[in-house]
Formats: sequence, C-alpha cells, structure tokens
Amino acid sequence: MAVRSDIEIAQAATLKPIQEIAEKLGIPSDDLIPYGHDKAKISADFIRASARHKDGKLILVTAVSPTPAGEGKTTTTVGLGDAMNLIGKKALMCLREPSLGPCFGMKGGAAGGGYAQVVPMTDINLHFTGDFHAIGAANNLLAALIDNHMHWENQLNIDPRRVTWRRVVDMNDRALRSVTSGLGGFHNGVVREAGFDITVASEIMAIFCLATDLKDLENRLGNIVLGYTRDDEPVTVRELNAQGAMTALLRDALQPNLVQTMENNPALMHGGPFANIAHGCNSVMATRTGLKLADYVVTEAGFGADLGAEKFFNIKCRKAGLSPDAVVLVATIKALKMQGGVAKEDLGTENVEALSSGCKNLERHMRNLGKFGVPVVVAINRYTADTDAEVEVVREFCERFGVRAINCTHWADGGEGTKELAEHVVELCDSGSAQFRTLYDDGVSLWEKTATIAREIYGAEDIIADKKVREQFAKFEREGYGKYPICMAKTQYSFSTDPNLLGAPSGHHVPIREIRLAAGAEFVVVVTGAIMTMPGLPRVPAANAICVNDDGQIEGLF
Repeated sequence: MAVRSDIEIAQAATLKPIQEIAEKLGIPSDDLIPYGHDKAKISADFIRASARHKDGKLILVTAVSPTPAGEGKTTTTVGLGDAMNLIGKKALMCLREPSLGPCFGMKGGAAGGGYAQVVPMTDINLHFTGDFHAIGAANNLLAALIDNHMHWENQLNIDPRRVTWRRVVDMNDRALRSVTSGLGGFHNGVVREAGFDITVASEIMAIFCLATDLKDLENRLGNIVLGYTRDDEPVTVRELNAQGAMTALLRDALQPNLVQTMENNPALMHGGPFANIAHGCNSVMATRTGLKLADYVVTEAGFGADLGAEKFFNIKCRKAGLSPDAVVLVATIKALKMQGGVAKEDLGTENVEALSSGCKNLERHMRNLGKFGVPVVVAINRYTADTDAEVEVVREFCERFGVRAINCTHWADGGEGTKELAEHVVELCDSGSAQFRTLYDDGVSLWEKTATIAREIYGAEDIIADKKVREQFAKFEREGYGKYPICMAKTQYSFSTDPNLLGAPSGHHVPIREIRLAAGAEFVVVVTGAIMTMPGLPRVPAANAICVNDDGQIEGLF
C-alpha cells in the first residue's frame, strides 16, 4: 500500500469547531475572533485577564544540524504535545507560522508531518490569518514614509546613502537582493541603492515576536533606527512619527492564532522568524499566553540547536523572562548518517560505522545545551528504514553522557508513538533540576558576546572581521547598544560558516561580514560567511509540484 503524503493525511483529518478546542483551554467563545470554522485569534482582553494565572512548565524542542534527510522538529513538537495530552496532562503547543518562501522553494510545509500535524495544513502553510501580510505591510509602509520624507523637505536630514531600512516580501527572490529605486526622474523620488529581505528576516517580525503587548510593540517600533543623517547621527522611526500607523497595521495580527492537531489538541501558531537569519522563535505573546492556559507548553526553535536553541535562550528567554524546564533534542538516523559522510541516496542502507561517526554532531549539540543548565532528552524521530541496531547505537551513545535517547514513531502513530518521551519529559520538568542560565551577561562587549557564541557553541577558535566591521562594533557600543544580545546570521548546515563542513568541526574561524542594528528588537544581527537575508529559489522549486486538483483541493504542498 502506498504511503500517503502529509497533505493527504491532513486533508483526511476530522477537525472540531475551533470553539471546542478553545473550551479545553478555558477560552470562552466571546474571546475568540474566528477565521472560518477551524482557526481563530485569541482576544487581547482575554490575554490580559489570564496574566494573573500561574505559569506552566516550558519545554523547548530543538534538533541536530539540519540535512536534506530531515529531522522533524515540528512533527516531534506536535507528537509530544499529543502524547502529553494522552497521558492525562494539560499540554499546549506553541509553534511558528511558516513563510511562503520555503513552501514554494525547497523546505516544504511547516505544520508537522504524518499523523503529528497541526491543521488546517494548507491554510497554515499559505495565507493563514494574514499575519505575515500585516508584518510586510508595516515594514513597507515605513520604507515608503522614509522615501517620501526624503522626496519633500527632508527635515531630518536623512542621508539617502545611509538608509539601512529595506523592503520585504514573503517569498524567495534573489533578484530583489539589491535594487536601485527612484529612477525615472524627480517625481519618482530620490535615487538610491536599496534592496529587499524576506519578511521573516525583517526587524518588524523580530519586534512582533518579542513584544509583550500593543504598547510595547509601539514603543519598540518607535526605537527602530532606520538610517543616519549626513552628519552620521541615527534617525529613529519615532522622529519620523511612523510608529502609530505601523502599530495600527499590526494590531489584530498581534493576537495569537489558535489551531488544533489531528488529535484535536490545542496549538498556538504565531510569528515565524527564520533561525539562520533571524532569532527563530514564535512570539512571546503566544508563549506567555500558553504558559497561563496549560500545565505544560511545548515550543520549538528553528534549525539546529546551535542556532534556534541558542537564540531561544540568549534572546527570547532573556528578553521575556522565561525559564525553560526541559529540552528535547530531535535526531534522525538518516541525518546522523549523513553527518557521518553517507550520501543521501544511500541513507536507506544500514551503516552503523557512519552513524557512530555522525553522532559527533549529536554530542556537540548535547554538550552545548548543557551549558544553559536545562535537562536534555534525545528524541529519535524514527523512519521505517531505520534498523534496531542503528537505534541502539544512538541510545548507547547518549547514555555515555547521562542522556536518555527515546525511540519515537509519532509520524506513523501520532501521540501513541511518543508516550514514552512524554512521560520522561514530564519527569524532567517536575524534577526541578533545571537551573537555566544564559551563555553571556548583558555587560559583556558585543565583540566578546559574538566570540563567546562562536567558541562555546560553534567550536571555533575565534571570530575574524576587517577594520570596517570592527569599527561598526565599536560604533554601536558608543551609541549605547552594547548591552544588547547577539543574533547570529549563519548557515544552518554546519557549526562553521562552510555549509559543506559536516559533523562537529573545531578550531575554525568565523568570518564576520557585517553587523546590523535592530534597536526595536533590541539585538544586534551579526552576519557571517555567505548567508543571505533574502534566499533564492532552488533549480527545481517546490512550486513546480503544487497545484489545485479537479475537486478544488491543493496538492503537492509537502
């Protein structure tokens, strides 16, 4: 019998009215803003009222370094949440919204997979509730206001050559990385070099995901540094008086989205910054709300633990005052074999030797997570081709470090396939053994914060940068931004900046290409190697396989 695709499984699911899902969390119908029958936003009034409730336990799901073989963080997050509800716990999942760029590019959907999915899968992966549209509109409104201000009197003396604000679009499009705007004469504005980022890399997305309420959102928007004057003084959004209109565009979007799993358990999906070019976590609003509504909240961070988990701890937890209770590190046999040098086409063949070698990548991630003081469990996201001998290799390897590795079959079996993991995660959370700490203090210099991440997380010897970049570090320090955490923009495929250097490389240098100030988000983006904040499409985009069939159903979306 042919194995059904994720989208076919999702389309066969029996969804409950979203009001019934809300009832499980104690959310009355009057505090829901429905988007059809199966998704809704939670009202800001209800979120404010629930703030007095006690916080539940917080669990982070992260993964080994990603490979084309796949790891399955979202699938595991959903499977774990379903399993925790199966064993009688009140659990809620907090997930990121997917970007259209990867959906039509190469990554596929971001709603989980198999029988561990959030639904409606097609809605979630396409336009959902319009949050990303609102974020893109707010971002591009600011861009339009900047150009308009320079076109007229330019009272703020903005230097067109020093405008740092870029437009965004929620699509992979390499042709937009660098553009010239204002061509065609005086009436078309000021001629200048500009460019686009993908929406998920925008500072607006970061602010959206770190804001605690509308007032905090407006304040952060006002703090954005959009460029510099001809005298090299920073210009903020507040000086342009744009923060009010931008907040208006984002008002409704800031309310978290409620959906359900295929087993009809609640999930909040809200915000979606990439972890390789942004901070990789869902919104603080959703996570904080989830902690007030459930006893256990399972959330995820993008890509491998060297990116998503590091930023979850050093940025999100630091800014939001969160203290996680446990970490689930997802690994697949296929991914670890690829880290050990096996080609993608050979991953279906048992190879214990390569697997053992690839476990070095798993070891590095386990050691790194231990530096944050949170107990770790490894979830083996099992494929049908994985052998018992291979699973045993990973289990024994993890045992050497005092970490349990648990076989999970949630893709095929839903929550039932992850019950053992759920029971162990509850034990870790309830043990009180977590002693969460960040990797560096606020008072350390920006350069040293970056070097600490490179040395402690990437296994690097040091960071390197030319004089211009070093001067930019010093400039941000002088301007009062030295207390900010670092958001690394780095390839997700390697601990180094070379995506082809697999396993657990050590002793390399991390080249810093540029740094960008995100004063509204309150962090500094450090761009390394050849990483791009506007991805391109692959030679054969996923879009080529997506269509609408004769029954009006979408096909090919993962």
